[in-house]
Amino acid sequence: MIIGGFQRFSLIDYPDKICAIVFAQGCNFRCPYCHNPELVSLRRKRFAAGGLEEEEILSFLDSRKGKLDAVTITGGEPLLQGELENFLSAVKGLGYLIKLDTNGSFPSKLERIIQSRSVDYIAMDIKTSLDKYEYVIRRKIEKTKILDSISLIMDSGLDYEFRTTVVASWGGFEKDDLYKIGQLIKDSRLYVLQRFVPSKALDDQFLDMRGCSDEEINSYKEIMEGFVQRCVVR
Repeated sequence: MIIGGFQRFSLIDYPDKICAIVFAQGCNFRCPYCHNPELVSLRRKRFAAGGLEEEEILSFLDSRKGKLDAVTITGGEPLLQGELENFLSAVKGLGYLIKLDTNGSFPSKLERIIQSRSVDYIAMDIKTSLDKYEYVIRRKIEKTKILDSISLIMDSGLDYEFRTTVVASWGGFEKDDLYKIGQLIKDSRLYVLQRFVPSKALDDQFLDMRGCSDEEINSYKEIMEGFVQRCVVR
């Protein structure tokens, strides 16, 4: 795997667990508001302070057994990595719970991972309504892949969440899109509305955009509570 970063401790990235975070390098999407722009390229920057090799990370995890509960694999897009499944098996062999973050564009790979039971929790980004997807990700995509990944996750028997990063006053995501997202993930266990924080972004123009007000985000939450079992704001 090409690893672009490693965080040794987190209390927020795996629900109710103490975890470490592995950041996979590279993404096939180009969402302009991306909060990890340094991870978009498949080539790891030489100066990336958090970039380690697999062996170093596995050695650290081995030394922290009993102190850490879980490992979150995020990105970038982890499913771009050809060695991901081997890495998941190695981490699982150390006795850790594993959470996988994905954009849902590789359902065949996701299905293999689910069937292998090498992850315990899946978090999938729902960027916007399907008709606006290519506008947001700035790439062509077979939209059926997004639908397939949603179905796989909901039928997996694993813990999971769907989530959307909300950028205020932008055409890629508007209030009406929530109703379409709600239909896509109807009756799912958990949907998370993530506030966009303009501290860094792939497209510098988004640094001047504002986050949602409490009134806006709460109105979005109220809409989604009509579709899913539970909706939270982060």
